[in-house]
Amino acid sequence: MIKTRIETVNEKYLDRKVLAEAGNILKTGGLVAFPTETVYGLGGDALQRESSRKIYAAKGRPSDNPLIVHICRWEDIGKITRKIPEEARKLARAFWPGPLTMILEKADVVPAETTGGLSTVAVRMPDNPIALALIDAAGGYVAAPSANLSGKPSPTLAEHVAEDLSGRIEMVLDGGAACIGLESTIVDLTEKAPVILRPGFITRDMLEKVLGRPVGEERSLMGMEEGRAPKAPGMKYRHYAPAGEMTVVAGKEQEVTKTIQRLADEKMRAGEKVGILCSRETKDFYRADRVEAAGTREDEAEAARHLYALLRSFDRHHVTCIYSEAFSGEGIGQAVMNRLLKAAGYHIIKTGENRRESE
Repeated sequence: MIKTRIETVNEKYLDRKVLAEAGNILKTGGLVAFPTETVYGLGGDALQRESSRKIYAAKGRPSDNPLIVHICRWEDIGKITRKIPEEARKLARAFWPGPLTMILEKADVVPAETTGGLSTVAVRMPDNPIALALIDAAGGYVAAPSANLSGKPSPTLAEHVAEDLSGRIEMVLDGGAACIGLESTIVDLTEKAPVILRPGFITRDMLEKVLGRPVGEERSLMGMEEGRAPKAPGMKYRHYAPAGEMTVVAGKEQEVTKTIQRLADEKMRAGEKVGILCSRETKDFYRADRVEAAGTREDEAEAARHLYALLRSFDRHHVTCIYSEAFSGEGIGQAVMNRLLKAAGYHIIKTGENRRESE
């Protein structure tokens, strides 16, 4: 078992000695977890085959689930891609550093182990001083999925990383809470038209405004996609899931609250420990073992920031059954809903339609 070292780093006063040590761990094939504005990432040298293999092993992650290559300078993108479309330049000027990942044609220097065997590479430049300094110290190319065990809720605090990966990686850089709380938007620029493969803080409207043309959406964003290799992280496998069985309930507010409470009562009578995930506006309507408000309907970015921490909280309190209200599906609410559905294994009850779906 590896001894995992945890180092606190202040993004306003960077400890260059610690960052140099972390960079050297990555250069020599080790793994370092670090903060970004989205979630904590589990970093390895993106250009070393064995480093990517170690990332998959530490997470227990399927090896056909591609990793995102993080860079700290725009000019570095030329080494890892065959060509840089003009639309990539436009999006980088608008959103980098920031929570946007672009899928591009990969150069031969990027090993298949990093890209899940694909001819494309996912690239982003994070908006976090600690992350950027680490990437620079490591040589410029850091492959980094979320720093959690595969399938579990992504980490937004260093303590979440420690819960999952202590003894599996060399170092954790503790830079405090991630400010966005959901993974980056992923847009594929290798097809005739740009396509969103994973929703995030950068919305479809924002992308279209910069590109001046329509941006498509992968048909599996709100449903399970089987039978093909995932082109981006999070497309194929169950993700973000708490230990308890989870169901999302959608519909009009009054019908949703009544349905969730009825189902929660049934489960509690059967001896289950029940958790409810809701908005602040409806929290007082519920009675259960754990009732958690992710945020307000007026500010779904707040729900994004709190979502994973609350799912982990249900695990810490040994909740066996979770019911969650649905979110809007618009803007950042679409990203929240995407993560909820994946966490629930696409189990959704649509009130008013008298049916349950498992897509």
